[in-house]
Amino acid sequence: MASTLQVAAGGGLRIVRAVVAAIASVALTIPPGVAAADPSGCKFARIAEWPIRIEHNRLVTDGAINGKPVAVLLDTGLMQTLIPRAAAERLGLTRKGIPGARMFGVGGESPVDTTLVDEFSVGQFARKNMLMNVAGEQEMGADVLLGEDFFRQFDVEFDLADRVVRLYHPENCANAMLAYWAGAVVGSVDFEPVREGRPEIVLTVEINGHPLRALLDSGASGSILDKAEAARLGVSPSSPGVAPAGAGSGLGSRSVPSWVGPFASFAIGNETIRDTDIAFADVFKGATITGTGSRIPVKLDGLPSMLLGYDFFRSHRVLVAHSQRRIYFTYNGGPVFQRMPPAAAGK
Repeated sequence: MASTLQVAAGGGLRIVRAVVAAIASVALTIPPGVAAADPSGCKFARIAEWPIRIEHNRLVTDGAINGKPVAVLLDTGLMQTLIPRAAAERLGLTRKGIPGARMFGVGGESPVDTTLVDEFSVGQFARKNMLMNVAGEQEMGADVLLGEDFFRQFDVEFDLADRVVRLYHPENCANAMLAYWAGAVVGSVDFEPVREGRPEIVLTVEINGHPLRALLDSGASGSILDKAEAARLGVSPSSPGVAPAGAGSGLGSRSVPSWVGPFASFAIGNETIRDTDIAFADVFKGATITGTGSRIPVKLDGLPSMLLGYDFFRSHRVLVAHSQRRIYFTYNGGPVFQRMPPAAAGK
C-alpha cells in the first residue's frame, strides 16, 4: 500500500535563527557552527558527535570495556544500560546474580546479574569501576546496550542522513526552539514526565484518529504496534490486507510472530501519514507478574502501545530535548514505516 504524508507548517512554534556561539564553560573544544544561541540567552553547545553505522536496522557505535573494543547499541527504549549475557561471557566478565531480579521485554523476561567493569568508554565519555547489569537470553547484535539512563543527561540529536548522533548541553533554553537545522516546518511533541527509576521517552501519537502511548525506541529495528491495540482499531491477523511478517525477538527467550496491516492514518505532532502499513505483534506477551498469594499472571502496567523504532529515525531527523521534555523532528523523505519483521533488542 502506498502511503501519503502531510506536514502542517508553523505549528505555533517560535522559530529561532541559529548563530555560531562559543561556550566557554564546556571543557571540550567546540568546532565552528555547532553551538546555537538566541536573544533570550539560550546556549546550545554540542559536546559530542558519534559516528554510527547501521547494523540490522540498529544504531551502533564503537566503545571499549576494560580496553577491549565493543560494539555499543544506542537504545533509548532501554531504561538501564546493560551487557547482554552472551557478550559478558565473551568478554570474560565475572557476574553475580541478583535473587529475584528480572527484566521484561519482547519475548518474555530475563534474570538479571551484575558485573563490575573496570572501565567503560564510548566516544569522549569514560567511567571507571562501573557496576553494570547483565541480562538477555539471546544474541542482541552488540556488546553493550546504552540505555536511556545515559541519554537522559543530554539533549540528543539523531541525524541518520549523516550517520551521526550528537549530544548537547543546553543553558537557559527552556523556551527556545532547539531544532537549529529546521526551517518553518518542524514537528514537536512533549513526552510524559519520567517516573522515578524508569527513564523512558513516552509520547502520544494517533492511529486512525485514536490517541495511544508510544515509546521512542532507537534500539528497535522497526516500529511496531501492540497486537491488542491493533485489534481495538479493527485490525487483526485475519483482517483483509494483513500479511504475516515473520517473527522478532528481544530480551526474552521466545520469538514473537508479527503481521503487517493497513491503517487509515498515523499522526505525530504536525505530521500525518495517510493509508500506511504498520507492523503489529503481541510485543509484551511475556511481560507479566504473579502477585503474592495468586497463580494468575497479570500484565505489567504502564506499558506503551507502540514502539517507534529505526524506520522512524531513518525517515526523520530527531532531537530529543530532555531539557524541555520534548522531541523535535523533521521529515527526511521516504516511507516512515517498513514492512520487515521488527526485532526489538532489549525491550
